[in-house]
Amino acid sequence: MYDIIFCGGGLSAALTAWRLHSDSPELKLLILEQGRHLGGHHTWSFFKSDLTESQYQWITPLIQHTWPQYEVRFPELRRSFFSTYCSTDSEALDRHIQKTLPKEAIRTQATIARLTPDEVVLDDGETLKAKCLIDCRGPEPNAAVVVGFQKFTGRVIELKNEHGLAGPVIMDASVPQDDYRFVYTLPFSPTQVLVEDTRYANSERLNIEADRTAIADYVKNQGWKASEVVREEDGVLPIMLGGDIDAFWKTSPGIPRLGLRAALFHAVTGYSFPDAVRTADLLARNPAVLASSQQAYEFIRDYSRQNFRQQRFLHLLNRMLFMAAKPEERYVILERFHRLPTPLVERFYANRLQWADKIRILVGRPPVPIIEALRCLPEASLRRFSSSNSNQQD
Repeated sequence: MYDIIFCGGGLSAALTAWRLHSDSPELKLLILEQGRHLGGHHTWSFFKSDLTESQYQWITPLIQHTWPQYEVRFPELRRSFFSTYCSTDSEALDRHIQKTLPKEAIRTQATIARLTPDEVVLDDGETLKAKCLIDCRGPEPNAAVVVGFQKFTGRVIELKNEHGLAGPVIMDASVPQDDYRFVYTLPFSPTQVLVEDTRYANSERLNIEADRTAIADYVKNQGWKASEVVREEDGVLPIMLGGDIDAFWKTSPGIPRLGLRAALFHAVTGYSFPDAVRTADLLARNPAVLASSQQAYEFIRDYSRQNFRQQRFLHLLNRMLFMAAKPEERYVILERFHRLPTPLVERFYANRLQWADKIRILVGRPPVPIIEALRCLPEASLRRFSSSNSNQQD
């Protein structure tokens, strides 16, 4: 009998297990991961201002790179922000958690066949029981909410020449547009960069070969000369447009969830690292709720509801992005936003917008047709988007 079993060894499970073990090493924890190591193949980034100082200090051992500034590029805007930006990846996560947790607390290559509030059955028939069992297996389709997608292919490239970047370029939307498309670049050394081709799209289908070609073209256009591809990653993140968060949680009653599976991510950017840190911190400060799956379910559900409702304004912005703007003109919304004052931009990324910020974002000439903007204001418009999107997918 375990105290807590984390079903899935992604970011949220790993951070929560680490934090709980640090505070209460007597807990009998188990992480089940179907891959060969924890965290998959991902790079995670965040702004230092997303976290409290104590949260940042706790997570510091995981951080591999920090930069004092970052840049955005659009057809009519090129701007640097002097805010600290941080990054880590799944290799660093796996290495740290493997070193920190007891060996018996991690099982990789463990495929889950079925789970209930008190037991998990593996594909080989083995059954494991826990007082608290948490589903951390990543996002899954849920009819109660409506999402668009942020999809990307990234390559870490060693260059023959120096790239000359002073910091990350988190959005370069000066590239040709179809969906909202931008290139995301992290400079890891003077000659090594992560280059991700990213799209905000209605469809979740990836075209990795086309993305590789686009990355190669971007590298060439920057005047860089590629020596070798060190590693590659790809992914599809949900971008929340709205829905019924209560119905979302009723789809698996009694089974608590974490991470993307619990709708705990930034609605516009898809960033999940700050929410994973906040959730781990919250659970560590309320360990009694982990005494049973039901208690954990109710606690995390209520926190997820609160977080979802707090982001309703962001859902509205996403509806404007996906529903009011033509795909090739979506970049205009983000270009206009990044002209706003730095403190407001920081609060936006940290999901701490004030009422005055929301008014400031909306005032002025709309970046989308007014009639289309008005049509997407009510959440009832989501039915139109879902129907249209289903037809496109078919």
